[in-house]
Amino acid sequence: MSTAVIWIIIGIVLIITELLATSVLAVFLGIGAIVTGVLLTFGIIESTSAQYMVFGVVSLIMLFTARGKLKQWFNGYIANKDQHGTVFTKDLGERVIVHKDFKQGTGRVVLNGVQWDAQSEDDLKKGDVAYVIKNEGIHLTVTKNEPVNITESN
Repeated sequence: MSTAVIWIIIGIVLIITELLATSVLAVFLGIGAIVTGVLLTFGIIESTSAQYMVFGVVSLIMLFTARGKLKQWFNGYIANKDQHGTVFTKDLGERVIVHKDFKQGTGRVVLNGVQWDAQSEDDLKKGDVAYVIKNEGIHLTVTKNEPVNITESN
């Protein structure tokens, strides 16, 4: 196996690992490795020191010029601090179905087709109907009684 092919394989592996790690670093190293392999294939570079130099320079240039844009793409949309209030309050008062019996105040409920960890002071059993009274990101607080005029205070 030629050195050029090894560089290209390393580059592809680094880019694939980026999909798993989302640190937005390996993709630039992968691009640097692929560029090095391509330049080596066409005979533009030959020496080992030139390979390492091209790899390093291309990786750093890509890192400093494109990392911010690609990081947003890999991480997806993130609401700013002022926007979380509306996201957390939109489910208040919503009806949920208990998916797993509540034991010691905790259980699981289904809201909009998604299972959530939940807590409640009420004794809730699988199949019961409950209502969301608080949303703390990944945990809901629910109650048996349909609430009136809920507002979440953070």
